[in-house]
Amino acid sequence: MSNTNKMKVEIWSDIMCPWCYIGKRRFEAAMAQFPDAGAVEIEWHSFQLDPAIQSGHGDNLYTYLSKRKGIPYEQAEQMNNQVTALAGTLGLTYNLDQAVVANSFDAHRLIQLAKKHQLGDAAEERLFRAYFTEGKDFSDPATLVALGKEIGLQESTLQELVSGQAYAGEVRKDIAEAEALGVRGVPFFVFDRKYGVSGAQAAETFLEVLNKSVGEWKQTQPSGLEIIEGQTCGPDGDC
Repeated sequence: MSNTNKMKVEIWSDIMCPWCYIGKRRFEAAMAQFPDAGAVEIEWHSFQLDPAIQSGHGDNLYTYLSKRKGIPYEQAEQMNNQVTALAGTLGLTYNLDQAVVANSFDAHRLIQLAKKHQLGDAAEERLFRAYFTEGKDFSDPATLVALGKEIGLQESTLQELVSGQAYAGEVRKDIAEAEALGVRGVPFFVFDRKYGVSGAQAAETFLEVLNKSVGEWKQTQPSGLEIIEGQTCGPDGDC
């Protein structure tokens, strides 16, 4: 549920996007430096880089990227080695040679469920680590149940999720909203529906936008009641 007393930052992201995990860490670094962090509410939104991808195709990440981008296998491997090194500077461990390339739609349904329990950020973090570090298959129902339990969701609720199509509408709504906003890639950050930041920018860039957007947001907030005094009765019995 949205908190109307806080300014919202919305983040569109896909679990299998290496720059999204990096962007999350850089944004967190900015928030750690931001004196008004308590005035900010963060909401994660679903996005799919490849909605048509088939789970269980057997290709490793480098083969998948080579085919999808039309580049040599070695180039795909080099690209991922570079992003792995960058992630390492932020304390993230990418084991991309172990990544299981699968459709992320059901993982996004888990995130939508988690959001209903104020666990959206926890779900994003756990799924990122599962994919990039642990080589887990997020298209596997048992894996999603286990990951959901780890962040505090009830097993019965998770079993209902993976056995049906709950929250599919919310995922599709997020993706459609991203398209309407002109989002062409992730991560994509929207500050108070006024400013958009595309990509895993430096923490300093996020901090600059936080200062600007929260400062402007505060100017629109009520400063308190203007009271016209009159005859009253107080709790001490004085009338």
